[in-house]
Amino acid sequence: MGRAYQNRKESMAKTAAAKTKVYSKYGREIYMAAKSGGIDPQANLSLRGLIERAKKDQVPSHVIEKAIDKAKGGAGEDYAPARYEGYGPGNCMVIVDCLTDNPNRTFGDVRLAFTKTKCKIGTPGVVAHMFDHCAIFVFSGQDEESVLEALMEADVDVTDIEQEDG
Repeated sequence: MGRAYQNRKESMAKTAAAKTKVYSKYGREIYMAAKSGGIDPQANLSLRGLIERAKKDQVPSHVIEKAIDKAKGGAGEDYAPARYEGYGPGNCMVIVDCLTDNPNRTFGDVRLAFTKTKCKIGTPGVVAHMFDHCAIFVFSGQDEESVLEALMEADVDVTDIEQEDG
């Protein structure tokens, strides 16, 4: 077993580590979406979108099925959403949203990242008031007036409407 074997082994270990990171990220997100909104992708839009993104990123179907089965059974790890706010370089405002099974460990990791970059972590709500939660809706084959009317009937706060030709 020469040097070529060692090179292949190290290369395969790097790609396996990268794939594992992506698979576990999607596994956690799919688990949370299935647990909060139901395990049926037809009824749960966020779960359906996550599954489509996971398939696009070439996540194996057994990883997706395992995450949904874990949410169905009710057992297993219990992930909770966490939000950390603070001020970054140049006093820019930073919000970190994450999923965690251990809030104490996650807070320590986030605090370490903030202090390494000479940033300040703040209390909840310190910068959130400066951000607006927005969404982008895409309608195909309709003119601006009918889209605006549909959004107003749904009581959506509309800030801008753009129409693309083509």
